[in-house]
Amino acid sequence: MKVNKEKIHYILQFFFDKGENASQVAEIGNHAYGADTATAIYVQFWFRRFRSGILGVNDAPRTGRPVFKNVDKTTEIIEVDQHVSSRRIVEELKIDHKTVLNHLRKTVFKKKPDVWVPDELIPQKHDGSNFHLLSLTNRNKIDSFLKHMVPVIRNGSHTARLCESDRDQIAVKQLKRWPNQD
Repeated sequence: MKVNKEKIHYILQFFFDKGENASQVAEIGNHAYGADTATAIYVQFWFRRFRSGILGVNDAPRTGRPVFKNVDKTTEIIEVDQHVSSRRIVEELKIDHKTVLNHLRKTVFKKKPDVWVPDELIPQKHDGSNFHLLSLTNRNKIDSFLKHMVPVIRNGSHTARLCESDRDQIAVKQLKRWPNQD
C-alpha cells in the first residue's frame, strides 16, 4: 500500500503523542503499510523534531540552487533559428551558459558547424551511412549550408556561380559517390 509522506508524518505524530518507542513505531508502520515505509532512524528524526517543539508535519523548506524550469524556451529558440549560438540563448534567457548547454544536451541537439541538429540525424558510429548529410541538404532552404560548401565550380580558366538547385544536385551526386567507410 502506497502512502504519502504527509500521512506517515501524521501517524508518527500520533504515536509520539501516545509515548511509543521509535523502533516499535517503525515496525508497526512497516507491518501496516509495507516494508521500507519508515526506518527506525527516520522515525527517530521525526520524534526529535516533535520533542523540540516543531509539531508541523510538513518538510522544512530546502535551500539550494534554483532550478531553471522552462527547458522548452531553449528548444523554441532553436526551432525558430537553427543558426543561433548558445551565447545568444544565454543573453535572451539570462541564464548561465553551462545551463543552456545542459538543456540542449537533454533535448538531444548537437551543434554541427553552423546549425543545431537533432541527435537522431547524427550517427553514433561510422557505419557508412550518409543519411545525416542528405537530411542537411534539405533541412534549411533559406540559408543552406551548401552555399559555404559548394559556392563555385572552377572549370579551367573561368569560374561559374551556381544556383541553389545546382548546388543541391552536385551535393547529392557527391554524396552518392562517397566511399563507404566500414
